[in-house]
Amino acid sequence: MGKRTVIPFGPQHPVLPEPMHLDLVIEDERVVEAIPQVGFIHRGLEKLVSKKDFTQFVLVAERICGICAFGHSLGYSETVEALMGIEVPKRAEYLRVVWHELSRIHSHLLWMGLLADAFGYENLFMQCWRLRERVLDIFEETTGGRVILTACNVGGVEQDIENGELAGIVQRLDGLHSEYGELLGAFLKDRSVKSRLVGVGYLSKDDAFRFGCVGPFGRASGLASDIRSFGFGAYGDLADFQPVVSNDGDGYARCEVRALEVIQSIDIIKEMVDKIPDGPFGQKVKGVPEAGSYAASRLEQPRGECYYFAKGNGTKFLERFRIRTPTSQNVAGMVQTLQGCDLADVPLNVLTIDPCISCTER
Repeated sequence: MGKRTVIPFGPQHPVLPEPMHLDLVIEDERVVEAIPQVGFIHRGLEKLVSKKDFTQFVLVAERICGICAFGHSLGYSETVEALMGIEVPKRAEYLRVVWHELSRIHSHLLWMGLLADAFGYENLFMQCWRLRERVLDIFEETTGGRVILTACNVGGVEQDIENGELAGIVQRLDGLHSEYGELLGAFLKDRSVKSRLVGVGYLSKDDAFRFGCVGPFGRASGLASDIRSFGFGAYGDLADFQPVVSNDGDGYARCEVRALEVIQSIDIIKEMVDKIPDGPFGQKVKGVPEAGSYAASRLEQPRGECYYFAKGNGTKFLERFRIRTPTSQNVAGMVQTLQGCDLADVPLNVLTIDPCISCTER
């Protein structure tokens, strides 16, 4: 056994958009152990349910994370609706899926741009973010916001999208799809990319299951787990939804799953627009959550399954609100992928897991 050295990785590093710290125990140039430290930006957002009533807290939940913003407001709203027995209008459910899938496209394109930047492909980085800007433009036109949308509320959504505008969104996504296809070759066929990702950061299907990995991270190791396939909300009206899965379990597989999910999300939006019913897009919520009542919901965020829990106390303020985020589930699997990899592969390996620290540290 050679001499072992502990090298700190993070909390500030070019591939980390958010602070996360790892103590890397290395032997020569090989990582033998990775010890994560999480807890740099605790904000106490869950505690705010005691100061913001259950309708106001939608705005707080949305600010848990910018990239996952709409998903958090949706997950919170669905949990409170289950808590109070509120039935959401069908049109609102469809609009929620449209915005949520646009958020997934926006998140994956952002991640692909960061991956390109980590490779040193600055032009590819700019192309990915150029396409992402088109999604943000759709957000701005339909909600008034580009990242924090304030589009979802308890009982439905804040505003409607006219059918003609929805058809225009589909046309713009068709144009994005065409240009995006040209970028896929750079990520999935380029020899340099494959040399950096194929076989790097391997995680077997058994280990992914054992560590409870979720999202593209778990699906890249063969776990066909996607909450959208359970048919919550308007997802139940999809004709045929199959999760994007790879069995290779390495960094390339994780890139492939996210890249193909962008195309899948475009197809979902087109199907939602084609089937969306007329009718109201929200309703006025009356009453308060009953004392001792509780409810939970699950949502497929861009990074994986997110679990929401809420408990009422008979007032307009919730007794408790709790989130289990995808990154908190994936940290153990990430540590496993780092063991045995070269020190030079650590940044890209961490990036392929796509940790979201602000979601994890509420």
